Amino acid sequence: MVPAFNEERLLAGTLEGVKSAAQALAGDWELIVCDNNSTDRTAEIARAAGARVVFEPHNQISRARNSGAAAAAGEWLVFVDADSVPSAELFGDLKAAIDAGDCLAGGSTIAPEGSFAFRTSIRGWNLFSRLTRWAAGAFIFCRREEFAGIGGFSEELYASEELDLFRRLKRLARSRSMSIRILHRHPLRTSDRKLHLYGRVELLRIIGRFVLHPRRSLRTPADCQPWYDGRR
Repeated sequence: MVPAFNEERLLAGTLEGVKSAAQALAGDWELIVCDNNSTDRTAEIARAAGARVVFEPHNQISRARNSGAAAAAGEWLVFVDADSVPSAELFGDLKAAIDAGDCLAGGSTIAPEGSFAFRTSIRGWNLFSRLTRWAAGAFIFCRREEFAGIGGFSEELYASEELDLFRRLKRLARSRSMSIRILHRHPLRTSDRKLHLYGRVELLRIIGRFVLHPRRSLRTPADCQPWYDGRR
């Protein structure tokens, strides 16, 4: 499931990558794109790639992912961001985690590509993710029943919704003696475009707002503009 808001530049490559990687699952799967009120050719590109397109009018990542998940029929949900490309090897590791039988949900580390600043921050995140078992939003997998049972992504949050989701998933996994897995042998490739589009000063200003006023900022679209102002 791919949430997409004005992603005509990168979406086609992402969907081709997902379709190629999904062959490693060796079973039935479906490709869903949630068009999150795009004003460009996002929906057209998704349909041309053979994806099922659902529409979410409220511009919010949580709602887009939840709408896509609600349309899915499979036992497992896999969320991939529109600027990320998974490999067949990563999906092979995903299948192994599912087949193990004790995994409830998980994610992937991120390939440290791009600028030096981006590589450094990503390496730090990868270590944190593996230690805490909090997944990056760019790649998340979860059993569909449990995802629905805890209410999916919080629709109060406009950023960091994946951390809130995994806080609840980890609690559920502990209660059922199940595992949360962060796959790391074949990291996900994702774009560092936000660094190019916003620059360090603007991004530091945004991060500062999150640090100083986390509860308010994470619930205010205007404070989360890298995800919602349409710059691509």
